[in-house]
Amino acid sequence: MDVHLFLLAGHRPGATHATALADAHAYGRAAEVAGYSGVWIAEHHFISYGVCPSAITFAAHLLGATRTITVGTAACILSNRHPVALGEEAVLLDELSGGRFRLGVGRGGPWVDLEVFGTGLDRFHTGFHDALELLGRWLSGAPTVAGNDRFPFRPVPVVPRPARRIPVWVAATSPQTVDLAARHGMPLLLGLHADLDEKAGLLDRYARAAAAHGHDVHRIDHASAHLAHVEDDDAHAADAVRAGLPALLAGTREYVRLDGTPAGPSDLASYVERLVAIHPVGSPRRCTETLEQAATLPGMRHLLLMVEGAGGRDRTLGTIHRIAQDVLGLSPERSRSQPTAPTTQAAASTATCR
Repeated sequence: MDVHLFLLAGHRPGATHATALADAHAYGRAAEVAGYSGVWIAEHHFISYGVCPSAITFAAHLLGATRTITVGTAACILSNRHPVALGEEAVLLDELSGGRFRLGVGRGGPWVDLEVFGTGLDRFHTGFHDALELLGRWLSGAPTVAGNDRFPFRPVPVVPRPARRIPVWVAATSPQTVDLAARHGMPLLLGLHADLDEKAGLLDRYARAAAAHGHDVHRIDHASAHLAHVEDDDAHAADAVRAGLPALLAGTREYVRLDGTPAGPSDLASYVERLVAIHPVGSPRRCTETLEQAATLPGMRHLLLMVEGAGGRDRTLGTIHRIAQDVLGLSPERSRSQPTAPTTQAAASTATCR
């Protein structure tokens, strides 16, 4: 089981967007020092809940500032982008980083983003399958790729050609998206809102659908995001999240739906209470037990911890290091003792997805 950070780069009252981005970058560097396996960065447009509009650009910057950790996107919004353009960027980062890049994609929502980028509501409702299908072929290692019905184009060379098949994690909240990811044999990236029973149900559904399409489910490594905060006791940890998280979650109400209906949770306080109850928020013992339970989910190989809930740069940095030491038992020397990631194409071809 690999444990990573999941960074929102959320904007808080009184701060600037630049500060939010700089803080998130500092958290990513701290993750390497503390011994985490990697970092995943969220992508949002036009809202303060997360001020990173290009997870792949952020990933590129963080890959250049680190030596050993993997860096992933959680997730690039595929409904707003051409899959070949995203595929080219993913291969480029994977090659330059010696195999340390991880690509996560999502359908996104029926937001104004679709209007701004000109992709339209149809791309959101019916275009995700075609985009995933084309992206998967581009990252398969094939020498040439042609388009499909939604993205028609003549066969073109894949340049740069990936040295290995690059996996794609699919952010999924609905059975329909789970079925689609399973059809392509792409692992799931499960979000913060679902509890372990809900995630287990989605993973069971995935396993049945993937097996029906001929995929070996035992070779598919899923990922799951979890809110995480640790204090000396459960009550203090819960109070810290109750105090800090609502200001961040309020940014989800800034989504603009194309149909004009409200977005975001209607009752922030109740939503925070739910998150505190289902995630590793509490004493080191409670956090450890909760993460151990999450690790038993079928096919789960990557746990992504959102550590920005209590707020503040210093507090978040402290949380990163305390979870590493008191909950995960990681050593700060772990990252320094690992060899530098391979940078040649031959070396990258031997890298495994962890």
